[in-house]
Amino acid sequence: MSVPRIVILGGGTGGTIVANRLQRHYGQRAAITVIDRDDDHVYQPGLLFVPFGLADARELVRPRHAQLRPGVEFVIAEIESVDRDHDAVQLREGGRIDYDVLVLATGARLAPEETEGLIGPAWGDSIHTFYTLEGAVSLRRALQGFTGGRLLVNVVDMPIKCPVAPLEFCFLADWHLLQRGLREDVEITFATPLDAAFTKPVASAQLGAMLAQKGIAVEAEFAAGRVDPDARRLYSWDERELDYDLLVTIPAHAGARYLERSPGFADELGFALVDRYTLRSRAAENVFAIGDVSDLPTSKAGSVTHFEAEAVVENICRHLEGDELTGLYDGHANCFIETGFHKALLIDFDYDNEPLPGRFPEPHLGPLQLLGESRLNHLAKLVFQPLYWHVLLPGHEIPGVGAEFRGSERAGAGQQPGAPA
Repeated sequence: MSVPRIVILGGGTGGTIVANRLQRHYGQRAAITVIDRDDDHVYQPGLLFVPFGLADARELVRPRHAQLRPGVEFVIAEIESVDRDHDAVQLREGGRIDYDVLVLATGARLAPEETEGLIGPAWGDSIHTFYTLEGAVSLRRALQGFTGGRLLVNVVDMPIKCPVAPLEFCFLADWHLLQRGLREDVEITFATPLDAAFTKPVASAQLGAMLAQKGIAVEAEFAAGRVDPDARRLYSWDERELDYDLLVTIPAHAGARYLERSPGFADELGFALVDRYTLRSRAAENVFAIGDVSDLPTSKAGSVTHFEAEAVVENICRHLEGDELTGLYDGHANCFIETGFHKALLIDFDYDNEPLPGRFPEPHLGPLQLLGESRLNHLAKLVFQPLYWHVLLPGHEIPGVGAEFRGSERAGAGQQPGAPA
């Protein structure tokens, strides 16, 4: 009997973790292939620090193939579409790769072209983003030459990768400008389509208070519609307007284009339609998704991908054995939020429980404070980078940090998510 063919689309965080865990489980009893368009694996949490000179862009990139265990095949190719009727991945340059199990792990892409006026001569001059490596480096140069005026940080639309990163940028910009003696010369505004600083009420109230304390204005329910780069003005769909001297944008996000060309796999934004607990595709029983590629109602964040991996790997194994899927992801997410001055705030939540005060990872005895600034939280965020390369990507467990949300007692809920939808 031939070995099962497991094909993973995307060699980022999710694809790499799943490939390595499956290879450790199956060894030569499965043929595992990872496909990606290039060989550059970027440590995306580090992009936030590059504009402020707190990280070297060159240290954030490593070869994708080098993060995969021996025995995992790595293919560089553009994906054209997925043919669910024939269990095959069609490649852009021709040819196909057949699979028994397919894993969608291609993340989310930036779509700045969806906002009128965002792309053009001003892109990289007065308009920047730190959500790409090139953008973060360009923004570093812009901030070095920025000595005063209006700094506007705008989230065009939701969902986005790492929803707290724009807030972190505001906090770090405040600190950066204070260090340079320029803070009184700069007006910082955070414009968001949300009705407050964050989506979860308790965390939103605290983060909003911190923004106010630092003199950072919030323009809520600002749905960016177009940019006038010559006038340096951002307009909302209801014709509110915000002037800027330097615009830091988080463009609209979308799913991978091949999903749009694969009928039944994605929603109108191109994100993969999946069961929120089993992470199985709604389009085919032998297809699973992990990370930012999916339409799950939770943050598109690295911690989510980490916690999803346990359920995805378990369910792939059970599917190949012909068994019922028992791996359940409960929506667990946590995020370190840099607040400047060598401090950070930590939030921890799931589908049913919002971030609340307490300790982490143990609900009462953990060393890290939740919803409170501390230097230890900041150090924990910095320490995560070597853990990412040497523990998380190779498919090992991070000691003390499990996939299951353990804050139900802290939240007073005491309930787990229901049965798979």
